[in-house]
Amino acid sequence: MFQEASNFLDFVEELYAQDTAGISLVNFNAKQMLMHQGSAAQHVFILKSGLCKIGLEEENGKEYILAFLSTGEILGELELIRDEPRLCSVQALNKVEAYKLTKACFLNLLNTDLKLNRLIINAYAERITNTSKKASFQKLYTTENGLQRILKLQETENIEISKADLSAYLGISVRSLNRLLKQRKDS
Repeated sequence: MFQEASNFLDFVEELYAQDTAGISLVNFNAKQMLMHQGSAAQHVFILKSGLCKIGLEEENGKEYILAFLSTGEILGELELIRDEPRLCSVQALNKVEAYKLTKACFLNLLNTDLKLNRLIINAYAERITNTSKKASFQKLYTTENGLQRILKLQETENIEISKADLSAYLGISVRSLNRLLKQRKDS
């Protein structure tokens, strides 16, 4: 549920240690936005530490949380590859430290570094697998099971996720979430 990957992190830390142009280390506070849906894509991030939520706001104004990403995950590469505006918004849930690669740096690496290409292909395969697992879980199990899993993970990771974010991730209203939480408390 909280996705982590170390391969991108190892890759970018090696480049950063070599003082590669176009790579910097940046920090974000909790609730700070890393990317805004619809904005121009000018860079990618590789998370060094912290947790981010990836959200998509629909035309009706409702937010759907696609994923929670953590250490080693790459953010914003799809839009640079496709030369499109940001598909999603990304917000730090706690203190986040990330490597920022400029568009020029990232595209140059993409055109010249086979290792980066393999990492991206593997990341996409992992994301497709995770999306499939999440979709099948949502069809095969009740929302209560999904809530139980995310509450347990939240406790294990020692991170606080708001009711609004929990409901957006589960695809239910806050009111429905409150009902589920009350049922759990009463049982």
